[in-house]
Amino acid sequence: MEGGPINGGMLYHEVQESKLCAVHCVNTVLQGPFFSEFDLAALASDLDRREHQMMLEGSAGSGENAFLTEESFNVSMDGDFSIQVLQKALEVWDLQVIPLHSPVAEPAQVDPELENAFICHLQDHWFCIRKVNGEWYNFDSLYAAPEHLSKFYLSAYLDTLKGFGWSIFLVRGNFPKECPMTSGETTNGFGQWLLPEDAERIIKSCNSGQRQQHQQQQQLQPPRTPPMEEDDDLNAAIAASLRDTAGEVGTSGNDHDDDLEAAIAASLKDSSPAVVNKDTNAATAPPAAATLTDTTPPATPVSGGEDAAAENESKVSTLQDK
Repeated sequence: MEGGPINGGMLYHEVQESKLCAVHCVNTVLQGPFFSEFDLAALASDLDRREHQMMLEGSAGSGENAFLTEESFNVSMDGDFSIQVLQKALEVWDLQVIPLHSPVAEPAQVDPELENAFICHLQDHWFCIRKVNGEWYNFDSLYAAPEHLSKFYLSAYLDTLKGFGWSIFLVRGNFPKECPMTSGETTNGFGQWLLPEDAERIIKSCNSGQRQQHQQQQQLQPPRTPPMEEDDDLNAAIAASLRDTAGEVGTSGNDHDDDLEAAIAASLKDSSPAVVNKDTNAATAPPAAATLTDTTPPATPVSGGEDAAAENESKVSTLQDK
């Protein structure tokens, strides 16, 4: 357990810079700007050299050296570091990094509150959860400030991370008690010192801004047009009825086909209903693309006004009587 307040009760937090989350993670575990990206890159280079040497020794005399490359397995081209690099960095301060699922970390699985720090990793992102002056904080560099975690929420949060596939490591050892706050050591360009109340105020402000932005986006979205399922069902029924009628008439000969198609076209043209909004009783425009076009044969164009429509309806009646 930790002793008295460290760093005068202040919290050290680093905001994300490029893909240097591993650097931010190590420094927030230590609560100070102890490492730069160049320090971790030097550790990664040393690890690569040792691993390369071990592979050379293991393949000596076999003549199978073709698989050996100069590619680094501990640092990527965009600045991401391996867990081995983080372990080496923390070993400098007599700290151990232990997988949370290992048997030695079993007490932390039961009661994480008894520990002091956790490192979390998924894909190419690292962040730490750290107890500072008796309180737990999430020092994710994607956050503008450390986020306070209650003791109850700590366990639930770790379980949630594990459920989403995050790898979690326990950090044990002698954590630095103080970070000298001289002008040249207080920050590395992306670090900041915050009082707990300042961190809480920043987090609340960010959360409030996100809620307002979400509400504004919802207001800007146009209202969704309710689906016209009844119209679709009606059109489908009409189309099926027309197919059946056309089939029955077709069996009696081809003499009336042209007249029937003309009558159908005129009837559809004159009787196409407007969609009525039942809530407002206001007529709305029908869909731009007619639903019937996929299920009915093309209608023959019909010219004329009301007399032509009446004549066509009479033809339909006559044909049905036949």
